[in-house]
Amino acid sequence: MPEMHFSVRWPDNSTSDCYSPSLVVKEYLEVGKSYSVAEFVERSRTALNIGSERVREKFGYACSSAMDQLGRIEQEASRFDQQNAQVVVEAFKP
Repeated sequence: MPEMHFSVRWPDNSTSDCYSPSLVVKEYLEVGKSYSVAEFVERSRTALNIGSERVREKFGYACSSAMDQLGRIEQEASRFDQQNAQVVVEAFKP
């Protein structure tokens, strides 16, 4: 199963390298696009849950790394105004 890493820039200009167990993240996030923090969290949640379920279908267990990544995204996002602050997806990395 091809995994995907993606980098994001948070509203304070800090960056995070994130992990997805599946390329599905490309269906929910677009490089160069800005999302409100709330929308970024929701799109990430959807993509990472789908990726985790794809792992479950293939291997019989959910992807704990995807759920750990979601937790880190939610924790980071909690520092910002969910509606007005923007997160930019900077790159996808195979």
